[in-house]
Parts: sequence; structure tokens; C-alpha cells
Amino acid sequence: MGLSNLRVDGARLWDALMEMARIGATPKGGVKRLALTDLDRAARDLFARWCADAGLTLSIDAMGNMFARRAGADETLAPVVIGSHLDTQPTGGKFDGALGVIGALEVARSLNDLNIRTRRPIEIVNWTNEEGSRFAPAMVSSAVFAGLMSLEEARAREDFDGVALGAELGRIGYAGAAPVGGRPFHALFELHIEQGPILEAENVDIGIVTHGQGMKWYEIAFDGFEAHAGSTPMARRRDALVAAARTIERVREIALTEAPLGVGTTGVIAIEPGSRNVIPGRAFMTCEFRHPTEAALARMDAALATAVAQIAAQEKVSAKLDHVFDCAPTTFDADCVAMARRAARSLGLSHRDIVSGAGHDACNIARVAPTAMIFCPCVDGVSHNEAEDIKPKWAEDGANVLLRAALEAAEIVA
Repeated sequence: MGLSNLRVDGARLWDALMEMARIGATPKGGVKRLALTDLDRAARDLFARWCADAGLTLSIDAMGNMFARRAGADETLAPVVIGSHLDTQPTGGKFDGALGVIGALEVARSLNDLNIRTRRPIEIVNWTNEEGSRFAPAMVSSAVFAGLMSLEEARAREDFDGVALGAELGRIGYAGAAPVGGRPFHALFELHIEQGPILEAENVDIGIVTHGQGMKWYEIAFDGFEAHAGSTPMARRRDALVAAARTIERVREIALTEAPLGVGTTGVIAIEPGSRNVIPGRAFMTCEFRHPTEAALARMDAALATAVAQIAAQEKVSAKLDHVFDCAPTTFDADCVAMARRAARSLGLSHRDIVSGAGHDACNIARVAPTAMIFCPCVDGVSHNEAEDIKPKWAEDGANVLLRAALEAAEIVA
């Protein structure tokens, strides 16, 4: 059977995206569905029901990663894996992650509709805690799968309330029995929104992701001395918040030295005691750097360490800088990338090579299996925001590219 007439059901795909988006829907039109909350459980339950309805066999590993298998003609062969994640940011959108999971489900549904058998099995994956917004670091479960972090370390990760990831997996009923990793993938394809403005600005249908940026995450704590805001002279102050503020400025300056590919962000800041007439005695902050080359990341890392030490000395505070997460730059598999290009070309879709500025589970899996990513545009490049949006045709185009790339890898049985 040829590929020329194979398409997903775009209306069904969009309806499923909208149904999933109702779980954790926010007043501003986004989604708040943090990893391993009750809302995440509801999303997982819905996905599991959909998979059962499609005749897929579900297995869950000890990190809660969900694998829904569509049998192949030869079950001894390694599967072609497609999927992404269902957790979101605190002020997330409807499509980040969910498009990849539900687009993969639509691939399986469409293959069922068309009575297509593949030589290799096809598995849909929903990775746990991709976002890292509740349990740092990001992509923690795919990291365990790829051998980049131990299962024990990952399950011990705590949220800001001191609740452990492993405990929450058990509480919501998604601590599976299957081992994490150690299972071969023939190939993995992840469909995702671009999360940037390039495709829409250039009126390009599909991004073929060739590389992923590396990233470094940090947590910094400054300890000064709490004192009365009215009676402590400026020269005698040990203000932890001033040290943090100066560091925030330096994070931006360091990133600008590696422009245009280098970026730096401060995402969290918390101060104690949080009184308007007390000089802050403690400040906690997070920051990160991203760049597609190891050399630039190393320069940014060294510059941050120097800046924190200098600022702490100048402000007469102590500083603790922890490097909490490191993801090396990724080069995706040339054969898988070529399959995605051929899929876009066969559909008559415009496409271009692109570097992912965001981290994805595919970046971890690329360490252990042939992997590629497929991007569709998003409106104004907005993501990690309740205003995140895409057009139904963009979702359908991306899922059609995913369908054809996965079929080339899995091989249609005549």
C-alpha cells in the first residue's frame, strides 16, 4: 500500500485536543495541569481510555511513563515510538506536549480506520513531568529512561512543598511495575509546537528539527542579615535581595554576550521574611542558560559563577550556587530527520530545518535511540502562556507528517 492518500482525521484530532484542554482549563483560555496532580491523573485516565478504545495495550513504568502499543506483524522487532507529554506549566497552553501525545493517538486511530498493518509495533508515549515546573529538573522521566539519572534520585525529587515525586506517583495510581529504560526503540518521533515565531513569520508549514539547544539550570541562595528598614544605614546593610537583583541583571548580560543563539532567564525569586519594613535576610532564585554549543554554555556557566561570587562579596552576603540540571546540545538522527523531510515533501508541505530552543524528552531519548522532532507553527511564537494557540490545519499537517514518518520507519505490511 502506498502513502499517497494517507491522512489523519483532522476534525477528530482537534476535538480530542479540545477535550483534553478542558482538564485544568484556566479562565484565560490556557491549561494548568501540573505533573502528578489530580488533574494530571484525570488527563492520564482519559488518555488511557482513548488508548483502550483504539485497541492499544497500555504499560506503565516505575516513573509513570505510559506506553500504548499497537501490535506489529512481527512483535519481536523494536517499536517505532511517537508521543510527548500531557503535563503543563502553571500558566500553560492547550498544545505544548498535548499535541504530540494526541497527534500520536490520532496516528493510531487513523491506521485502525484504514486497516493498515505495520511490520514493527508502534507505541505512543506520554512522558512524566516533562515540564519540570513542579518537580525539577525538566524531562526527568525520559532522563531516567536514557540512563542520565537514577530512578532513586528522580523519585526523590521534591516540589516546593516538600512532596516527593515517587510519593505522588503512588498517590495518583501511576507508579507502574515496568522497569524504566532498557527497552530498544527502532526510532522515536516527537511532534510539537515550535514554541517560537520562525515558522509562522516565514509562512512555513513544518519545521524539521535537526538540533536541540543545550541548557543549564541553577538555584542560587543568598543569605544576608535581616534588620530594620528605617534605622539601618545603607552602608551597614547585608541585603540578600539586592544581591539577587544584581544577579538577575548579570544573567541577562551574560546571555547577551552569546546572542543571538544564547538566552538566559530568571524564572523564580523568593525572599524572606517578606515584610515591607525589614531588610531581606534571604533570597532564593532560579536561572538558566541555553545555547546549541557546549563551548558557549561553558562560557556562560563560568561567567555566572564569577558574577555570583563578586556580587556576594560586594553586598556582604553569603551565596550558594547549585547547578541542578544539565542537558547537552542534541544532534538528531540523520535518517529520522530525512524521514520527516520526506514525509513533509510527500504531503506538499513547505518545510525548513530548525533548531529547537526548548528542551524536549526527544533530546534525552536521542542519547539512546534514533530520534527526530517535527514542529508545527504556533501563533506569534507564544508558548508557556495561556494565550498559546495554533490553527487546526497546523495540527493536522503536523500529525500527517508524523503519520508518514512513523509509517516509513515501521514499514507497511501489504
